[in-house]
Amino acid sequence: MSANVPPPQQPAPGQNPYAQQPPAGPYAPQAPQAPAPSPYGAPQQPGAFDPAAYPPPAPFAQPAPLAQRPGNPALGVLAAVGAALVAALLYGLIIKGTKHEIGYAAVAVGAVVGLALGKIGGRNPALPIIGVPIALLGVYLGQLFGIALLVDSTYHIGVVNIFTHHFHDLQQTWKEAMNGMDFVFFGIAGLEGFVITRRVARG
Repeated sequence: MSANVPPPQQPAPGQNPYAQQPPAGPYAPQAPQAPAPSPYGAPQQPGAFDPAAYPPPAPFAQPAPLAQRPGNPALGVLAAVGAALVAALLYGLIIKGTKHEIGYAAVAVGAVVGLALGKIGGRNPALPIIGVPIALLGVYLGQLFGIALLVDSTYHIGVVNIFTHHFHDLQQTWKEAMNGMDFVFFGIAGLEGFVITRRVARG
């Protein structure tokens, strides 16, 4: 028994019978669809510059001004005088122990005076200048005290008695003992009183 086969479809008048007909049914080609819009916006073209992608840098914060060191100039001067007296006592003891003056000890007296003056006095343009005579005073008193100790160790007349009743003789002995290097160390001690005061006050 033969199955009923439908007759071939005849082409319509004017239609090319050899033209390929698109298949019908589920295998028919679909029309091209437009791509869905991207949620991230249109893609950037190669080489394009987007200003929004490079925000300008934040301005640098200005540093806070350094707080000046608080100080009390009057109290600083008193502290420097006290430091000069203490340093003079130590300097005199060194002179007695070594039996001669130590120039580097005189420089140390100027440094101690400058340290006390700058640390307590603070930033005051007059303090470094004041530190010079105070440092020289400390060196001078230290040398006098050392000579008085040497005289007392020989004659046993008392250091206080030498300063109160024989100060003129003590000063005359100091002048005769001075030489060129002593004046040099005096100058360095005064310079230390100036420099150390200014350096500590700015630190």
